[in-house]
This record gives sequence, C-alpha cells and structure tokens, in this order.
Amino acid sequence: MKNEKKRGTGVFLFACVLTFIAAFGVGVASKVAVKPEWAKKYSVELTDEIGKVRKDFSYGDGEANKFDLYVPADNGRESYGLVVYLHAGGFTSGDKSGDAEILSWLCSKGYVAAGINYTLRTGENGKSVYSQSMEIKSAMPKVVEEAEKLGYRIDEMAIAGGSAGGTLAMLYAYRDAADSPVPVKMMFEAVGPSSFYRADWDVYGLDLDTDESRQSAADLFGVMLGSEIDVNILDTPEYDEVIKPISAFMWIDENTVPSVVAYGAHDRVCPFKTASHLVNALKENNVDYKYFEAPHSGHALQNDDKIYEQYMNAVEEYLDKYMSVK
Repeated sequence: MKNEKKRGTGVFLFACVLTFIAAFGVGVASKVAVKPEWAKKYSVELTDEIGKVRKDFSYGDGEANKFDLYVPADNGRESYGLVVYLHAGGFTSGDKSGDAEILSWLCSKGYVAAGINYTLRTGENGKSVYSQSMEIKSAMPKVVEEAEKLGYRIDEMAIAGGSAGGTLAMLYAYRDAADSPVPVKMMFEAVGPSSFYRADWDVYGLDLDTDESRQSAADLFGVMLGSEIDVNILDTPEYDEVIKPISAFMWIDENTVPSVVAYGAHDRVCPFKTASHLVNALKENNVDYKYFEAPHSGHALQNDDKIYEQYMNAVEEYLDKYMSVK
C-alpha cells in the first residue's frame, strides 16, 4: 500500500514537471510567432554598421558554459554599458541564439550585449534553478574580461531575461549584485517565477489540502532548488529559509536596483499569483519599478500588444535613465 502511494505521488509529480516544461515551450513558441508592427523596432538584424557578434566564449568547464558578445561598431568610447539577456526555456531547454534579435537591438543602442548559456536540467544531471543561477554568477567576470579584450571597457551593467531567464536575471540582480564585477544599474524581465509557495502554484494542483499535493510540491520545488525538501516544513517560516536561494523576491531590499517587470493574468506556466510577492516587495522597499499586467494574456503576453509595447517602452526608458550611452 505504501509503495502504491509513493508511486502515485511520483506519477503526479512527473505529470506536473511535464506540464511545466511543455507549457514553457508553448509560451516561448507563441511569443516568437507573434510579431506585431510595433515589435519590428526591437527585431534588429545585425549589420557591420551596427556591430559584430563574437560567439562561444567559454566561462567554465561545462559544455554549455558559453556566451556570445554583441559589440557595437562604435569602438572609440571611453567605456560601455553591458546588458546581459538570459534565454527562456523552462530551465530545461533554450539557447542564447534564440535571443539574437533583442541582443542585436541592444547592440544597436550602443551597449555591449551578452547572451549566456547555462547547463539545462535533464533527468540525469540534477541541475537546478540554483545551480544555473550560480553558473550565471560565475560567468560575469569572464564576460567583462572578454569584452575588455575586444577593446570595450565595461563600467556598468543591466541584466534581463524572459521566463526562466527572467528568474535567473532577478536572482543575479537581487541576490548577487554585490558580487558583480561592475555595478548593476537595472533589471528587466517578463514572466519569470520569483516565488515557490504551494498556494501560488495552484495551476499545477500543488495547493490542494492532500498528502499527495504536499509531497508533489516538496518534490517539484526540491528539483528546482537542487536539494530535497522535507514535506513537513512546507508553509512554515523554516521553508522560507530553505527556498530563499531561488526565491528572487525574498532578496529585495531598499538597495535593490530599478526594475521593469511584466506578467500575464492568465499565465498557467509561471503562475500569475507569484507576481504579487515580487510587486509587493518592490513597492514596500521603495524600489523604482514599473509593473505591467497583461489582463487577457498567458505566458506569451500574446493578447495584449499595447501592454507589451508599454513594457518594452519602459525598458528603453529605464535603460536611458539608469545606463545612458555615454
């Protein structure tokens, strides 16, 4: 009987994980497919007049530990701002090459732009949101070093991402900024989960008052954390301390960098309820932030073009305000 219960919980968790991964993939594909007229501004094709891309610099021993640098044609300035953009993919898929357009747009504005790959989770390698965030942290000194070898002295940076990349961007900006090789000036992201509470992940059935639901929550969040979570500490202050390493909102304080974030009210991939913790923390700590809620959209923000346009306009506004091109 005990084995049957454990097997049932395992099947439920497996279904949650498959749903999570598949939904992330659909969300990313939808966003790529939707190209409203206003978005053409941000879909830049890199030319020699704009700059060049240098690919696959190594920052670690892992096969995936690679990054690309998009450097502007204007290489005569005293210093440059760096903008890092981290790819989406549910922590299990995706590649820096998928963000070539936005990286090229950032380069066209005069920034050195970087797309960083990280080791994706598989059923065998045990990688997690935490291990991926530590890879991103370890990459930053190398990104700055290689940019400077190319003749671009970096004196400040911003970090950004979408979906899974948004979570990793928040963790670097909120948790790791003090260790950055150059000052972090701002962060922007869309639809990245910043919290891992059962009550918020109701779209996966993890909020139910059942042993199966609680165990599945402990298992799924344990996979994301990279270490086992005792089911008995869920919904307690002790759980907050355990899950804090991957809960971006918990690191927000009065010194947190300005932020621009966007979420879809009908998101069934990154549960919409997770956005409330992020927004409340930014507000309570008097952080300069802008929050955009897409009332008719899911993970791809596909049904609210105007809101998504406003989000991108705010990204540009904050870049100009906090990291203007000199």
